[in-house]
Amino acid sequence: MKLFLKYHGLTILWALFVFIMCSADLGDVGDSPMFFAGFDKLTHTGFFFTLIVLFCNGIIRQQKPRSFSYKQAVLVTIVAIFFGGLIEILQLTIFTWRSADWSDMFADTLGTCMGIFSVMVTMGAIGYGKK
Repeated sequence: MKLFLKYHGLTILWALFVFIMCSADLGDVGDSPMFFAGFDKLTHTGFFFTLIVLFCNGIIRQQKPRSFSYKQAVLVTIVAIFFGGLIEILQLTIFTWRSADWSDMFADTLGTCMGIFSVMVTMGAIGYGKK
């Protein structure tokens, strides 16, 4: 467990932060003129992009030699999409002051896919540079 927390501690803290931010009652903040119409979706995308990068970083650093397979990418993607779906279900049933929205789920999935893509491209570039 200690070894897991060594590599995934930031991921767990970020996931907790995302959960809290997605369940908090923000009141009229979304209606503020400081934010544009799609700010919420952009935030969801950024949250999940960061979550994926941290999660993949922990997985990569945990292995010797450092690598990241397609199987791991699919597993990370499924876990993140499940986490986003769980948040939306909780918003629908428990956190009734928040609205569950398919477009939020799409933004979560988009951020997940963008994160996986960036990690795969970076790992490929690192592998190509070592040849």
